[in-house]
Parts: sequence; structure tokens; C-alpha cells
Amino acid sequence: MSRDSDHQGPVDGDTDQQEMIPSKKSAVLVDGVVLNGPMTDAKAGEKFVEEACRLIMEEVVLKAADVNEKVCEWKPPEQLKQLLDLEMRDSGEPPHRLLELCRDVIRYSVKTSHPRFFNQLYAGLDYSSLVARFMTEALNPSVYTYEVSPVFLLVEEAVLKKMIEFIGWKEGDGIFNPGGSVSNMYAMNLARYKYRPDIKEKGLFGLPRLILFTSAECHYSMKKAASFLGIGTENVCFVETDGRGKMIPEELEKKVWQARKEGAAPFLVCATSGTTVLGAFDPLDEIADICERHSLWLHVDASWGGSALMSRKHRKLLHGIHRADSVAWNPHKMLMAGIQCCALLVKDNSDLLKKCYSAKASYLFQQDKFYDVSYDTGDKSIQCSRRPDAFKFWMTWKALGTLGLEERVNRALALSRYLVDEIKKREGFKLLMEPEYANICFWYIPPSLREMKEGPEFWAKLNLVAPAIKERMMKKGSLMLGYQPHRGKVNFFRQVVISPQVSREDMDFLLDEIDLLGRDM
Repeated sequence: MSRDSDHQGPVDGDTDQQEMIPSKKSAVLVDGVVLNGPMTDAKAGEKFVEEACRLIMEEVVLKAADVNEKVCEWKPPEQLKQLLDLEMRDSGEPPHRLLELCRDVIRYSVKTSHPRFFNQLYAGLDYSSLVARFMTEALNPSVYTYEVSPVFLLVEEAVLKKMIEFIGWKEGDGIFNPGGSVSNMYAMNLARYKYRPDIKEKGLFGLPRLILFTSAECHYSMKKAASFLGIGTENVCFVETDGRGKMIPEELEKKVWQARKEGAAPFLVCATSGTTVLGAFDPLDEIADICERHSLWLHVDASWGGSALMSRKHRKLLHGIHRADSVAWNPHKMLMAGIQCCALLVKDNSDLLKKCYSAKASYLFQQDKFYDVSYDTGDKSIQCSRRPDAFKFWMTWKALGTLGLEERVNRALALSRYLVDEIKKREGFKLLMEPEYANICFWYIPPSLREMKEGPEFWAKLNLVAPAIKERMMKKGSLMLGYQPHRGKVNFFRQVVISPQVSREDMDFLLDEIDLLGRDM
């Protein structure tokens, strides 16, 4: 370390520069680096943030519900790479150039808040949640200890408690995770820990072949979790579903008995409340009966369908969920809390989550702190740094109230019913089945196929229709709608209604636009 006292201070005209660079008279240098004063120009940074916020307001928030805007400005990958100037250079770029880049990012991103974005199981813009996201990004908290995140830990506790009430449990525990897939993985690992607690220290060596059961319509995260946890995808037993996509309880029990006969060790059943494609709800009461008979952990993946619990009219879809041992529920879907906002809820009062995941890091979770360390909940998570995702849902719930959230669910499902009725009226549209949730699955049959017999040639040609219409709508930017083949059915559209910005007119436009884009095929 050295001090340089040769320079006697600024000369006339150097005042502005003096604010940025400390005087060498008092400069402290280490390895040639001046350590005096801040390195960044706070005034310039504040101005940039202000201008960027204005841009976000003008180009994103104010245009979010405007149906005259494009849903997307489609560009192929190689062209988009050139348009975005993705290269990172040795020297930084000025604020005005960064604002140009921000404008380009907004222009070429998909507008998921657009009333005609129907592509995924999330959509729309909740303004209260957006403000919460702005706040947490600015505050940059990490939710592991009360000392660094007092407000957000208390918010998470309050939100989890309320969600537990809606499941129907008198008490419970939980944690917010980065996605429903992670919640399902947590639950799988928790069920395994409950079955054999010594796994945490001793690992998998010497264990019997563990096997779990889930619906053939389950989310793909179940296979990923089994792979990640060392259970193995071959030990995920898929139970057959009925014609509506619901797990058949009798088939589940047959599979359990068969696994035991083969010397395997069943430990978990994962039911689904709201499957990704068909929106099916497994019969939870009957499945819970089987789990009780065989002493199996029951996890319910209600990532998509859990929000129906907010509606007195539709909560019957999840009848029996109170008998589950754990539940995954994503408020960022139907309740629009903003990605990502995903909770794992556990019917437990024995600190099972903490026992399973705790590593007792002494530099974070000291037991001799001056406050109640039970509020240091971070050791229940596999993460260290963790975002305050519950805050987004809390803000939405505070703004709308329970009745407002209920109305959001009821309106989405009423719009879904309207669309189903319109599909039945229109020539060239055919439902796969009557939906019970917000997933409306249908084919568009162009005029050239309407007189053709439904044989192999018909289905082969119909399989090409949805992808071709999807390409046209993307390049036009008029709407976004998902399609897929599914369990022997050729490509069909899956329409999902979520956002309260969506109107009856948007439902009519959807069908009109598909017919317009596909009638010449």
C-alpha cells in the first residue's frame, strides 16, 4: 500500500473530473488501483434507470392490453442475432446505446401480456405483481435469514399459511421454489427421506429398488426428478388413464401390488390436479385411499390446477386434496403472480423439510443470534440464495382480495366455456373432449379435408394443419396458440384462458383468425 502526495489538488476546470477521480494527494492505492471514493457514477446510473423505466412503461406496460399491437415480431435465429448485437466487447457502451438495445429487446420479445397470447399456462399482466417485481429487483434480497430479509420472510410465512388453509390442512409447512418442476423434485426427495431417513447421510448404497407411481399424463418433471435424485427413470411407474386423462385408481393399486411382488419398495404416488395438455384432475380421494392402505406418500402436482381452490364454484375439482402429504401449487399460472411463483406445501408439523434439507451452515444459521432463529427458514431449501417470490403473490392478493382472486378464476373458466360453445357451432372446428378446466383442445379441419373419410390419410393430412397455421400466426404476429400431438392423437390446438384482459371478442378473433390462416390448406 502507498500514498502519493506529489499532486497538490485540481487546477481550474478540473472540478467535474475531481468528482469522479479522487485526488492523488489523498489517494490510497493497492496494486495500482485507487481505492478512494466510489467507482461508479451514481448520477449517471440513476438517470439511466429513470430513462429505462420510462421506456418499459411506454413500450411494455402501456401497450400490454392493446390488441392492435403484435404478439410477437418473429425473426429467425440467425437474423435476430444480428439485429440484437449480442457481442460483449472490451469497452463498455454509453447509456444511449444501452437504451437502444433495451428497445430492441422489447421489440423482438414475445408479448406474454398481450390479450391474444395463449401459448402457455401463464399469460397477462397483473399490475400489483409487476410493482412487487420492480421492488424486489431494486432491493435485491435473498430469502434465507431474517437478518438480511426480514420483510420477505414474514411475507412468505403469511402467504404459505393462507395457501395451507385453502388446501384444507389445519397446519403445515412449505417453501417457495424456482418452478413447479423443482417443487415436484422436493416432494419426491422428501417422500424418500420420510421412507428412509438414513439416505441423507448414507446415500443410496444398500437400498432396495425404490419405485414411485404417477399418471401417464403427469408432467415430465417427474422423470427428470427421478433421474436427478438417482431413483432412475425406469423406476417411475406410469399408471394408465381413462379417456379424459385421469389416473385410474384400480390400475394404480394393481401396479403397487405388482411392484411389491417383484421385490421393489413403493414409496410415493404423485397425482396430478390439472394436467398440462388436457387439464385433467386425478380422483384424489380414491388415490388417497390406496396410499393409506399401502403407507405411501401422496404428492399432488397442482401446479396448474391448484388455483381452482380459490373458487367456491370450482374447488370441487380438487376434492380430497386435504388428504395429500404434499402439494405443488404455482400462483404464477392462473393467478398471474408473475413468473416465477411456485410453492411446495407439506402437511407436517415436525420440521420434516428442515430435517431433510438442512446443512446447518454455521456462517448463516448461527444458533446464538440475538433474535428468534426459527425465522431463519433458508435451511429448508436446497438453495442458498433464493428470490422473494411470495411477495409477488402477496401483493396481488392484497390488491384483489380473496374474492378478487376467485373472480379471476371464475371468469377464466367462464370464457373457456364460451369458447367451447363457439367451437361446437362453427364448421371446421372439432373438440377432442369436453374440458373440465381452462384447457380447450381442438382441431381445425380446413375445407379441403371436411368431406374426407376419417382414415389414415385424413389424420396424416390433419397432422400438418396445426403446425402450418402456427407458423403463419407467428409470422403475422396476430396471436400465439400452442399445439401438440398427444397419446395417439395427431396435432391439435390447446387453447388456455387465463388473463382478465382477455375478452369474448378475443375468443371470437381466435377462431376467426385460425379459419382465415388455414382455409386455403
